[in-house]
Amino acid sequence: MGRAFRGTLRRTLRALALGTVFLFVGCGGGAPRPVGFVNQTQHSVEELWVIWSDAQASVAQQVDLNALQRSLYNVPPDIRPGDARAFSVLPRQLQVAPHADVTASVLLAATSVVRSDPTGLIACPHPCNVRYSVAYSRYKPAEVRYAVSWESDGTNFHAILEYEFENQLMYQLGYDMKWR
Repeated sequence: MGRAFRGTLRRTLRALALGTVFLFVGCGGGAPRPVGFVNQTQHSVEELWVIWSDAQASVAQQVDLNALQRSLYNVPPDIRPGDARAFSVLPRQLQVAPHADVTASVLLAATSVVRSDPTGLIACPHPCNVRYSVAYSRYKPAEVRYAVSWESDGTNFHAILEYEFENQLMYQLGYDMKWR
């Protein structure tokens, strides 16, 4: 190989390596996602922030690791001291969106549970511990889904989202989410 060719090859490889570095550093390849919500609810972003703040305060006060397990199997509580780190966790493009309620006929056929429409429940995808729930969280990508029928029920809407926001916080803090 000639000297000119090796020089060109080196410059090309350096440019390629430098371009890759700029791609990941300059264009946000490794940067955290922007703070905030992807709000697909009928509620304001300000309302979601209030609920997020309430969830932070709740996790800072105590960490309940097995709320679902207790309700299903009547096991002893696994409650830990509060975690003040919750106040430093922010939502990063957390998608919050309603999902159509499962119909009463589908719920009856799948579970033998009799409920009128709207049922207030949605199908909970794998790896949930239940088949139907009022809401669920996923963590990668971060999202919260809830039954659309809760959208206009202010008090319950707040409580449902606060619980799911607690889940998002606890996940980011490294807690085991198996029974939440």
